[in-house]
Amino acid sequence: MRQPTLQDVADNAQVHRATASRALNPATRHLVNAETADRVERVARSLGYRPNPIARSLKTSRSASIGLVIPDLTNPLFPPIARGVEDVLRPVGYSAWIVNTDNDPAREADAVESMRVRNVEGFVFATARLEHPLLDELTAAGSPVVLVNRRIATAAIPSVTADDATGVALAVRHLVELGHQRIAHLAGPQDLSTGRGRLRAFRQALQDHGLPDDPERLIVCTSWTESAGAAALTALLDSDVDFTAVLAGNDLLALGCYDALAARGLRCPDDVSVVGFNDTPFMDKLSPPLTTVRIPHYELGAEAARLLLTEIQEPDRHPRSVLLPLTLVVRGSTAPPRP
Repeated sequence: MRQPTLQDVADNAQVHRATASRALNPATRHLVNAETADRVERVARSLGYRPNPIARSLKTSRSASIGLVIPDLTNPLFPPIARGVEDVLRPVGYSAWIVNTDNDPAREADAVESMRVRNVEGFVFATARLEHPLLDELTAAGSPVVLVNRRIATAAIPSVTADDATGVALAVRHLVELGHQRIAHLAGPQDLSTGRGRLRAFRQALQDHGLPDDPERLIVCTSWTESAGAAALTALLDSDVDFTAVLAGNDLLALGCYDALAARGLRCPDDVSVVGFNDTPFMDKLSPPLTTVRIPHYELGAEAARLLLTEIQEPDRHPRSVLLPLTLVVRGSTAPPRP
C-alpha cells in the first residue's frame, strides 16, 4: 500500500500543505490555530501518516535535533545529565543524539562530523579538555555549542557547571570541624577543568584553614575511575605519608579508596575518613555510606539544553554561562580521627 503523504493529510484536513506541516511540527504548532492543528493531527493519525524527519532536514537544513557528546556512558553521573537535556528538548520538538567518545579525540571528531552531515542544529559537550581544537572549529563554523559540567579557557562558549570551589570548601570544612588536620587529596585529570579546578580549590581551602599544603598528600589520577582511585590511595599507603582523611576528586575515586583500604585491612572511617564528589546514585548504599558533595546533575543537563536552544534561536546573543550551587551530604564515611 502507498504510504500517506503530507499532501494527503492536507487534502483530507482541508488545509494548505504548509499549514499541515506546521501543525504536525511541535516547534511550529503554535503558529497554527489550535482547532485547525487538532484537526490536522486527527487526520494524520487516521491515515497513519508519519512525518519524515530526514526529508524535512534535507529540505530545510534543520533537523530539530542536537548532538549530546558524552565521554563515558558507564560513569553514573552522565545519565541524569542526559535526562535533563532530553526533558527540556522534547516539549519543543527537539531530540538528542547521544554519542559516547571514551575520551578519544579521534572518535569524538568522527562522531561530531557524522552528526554535522545530518544537520544537527547544535551540540552539548560533556567532554572538554582545556585544549580542545574541535570546539574551536565548531564555534568558528557557527555551530551552537554549550559545555555541561566542563569549562575551557575561552569565554566564547557558554557553559553550565557546578560551583566546585564552594563544594570543595564545604568538604574540607567538614573534615576540619571533625578534627582532621592531615587531609590527602586524590585529584582528577589535570587536562580537564573539573580536575584542575577542584585541586585548586582544595589548596585554597587548606590555606583558608591554616593547614599545610603538603605535596606528599596529593596524588593526581590519570582518569576518573575506581581503579585509578585504588591505585592512588595504595600509593599513599605505601609511602607512609601521615593522613587521617581523603578528599577524592569524584565518587569513583572514592570507591577506589574503599577498595584500597579493604585490601589493607583498614576500616573507613575508623582508620581513614573518605569524602567523595558528585553524589552519584547508590553512594548511600555503600558500607559505610559515602559522605560526598552533591551536584545537581539533572539540573546541569536541563540548563545546558535551555542555553543551547537560546543559542539556536538567538545566534547573535552574547554567550553566557551558568554556575549552579552545591551541597554537602554527610553520611557514615567521615568521623573524628582517632586520638
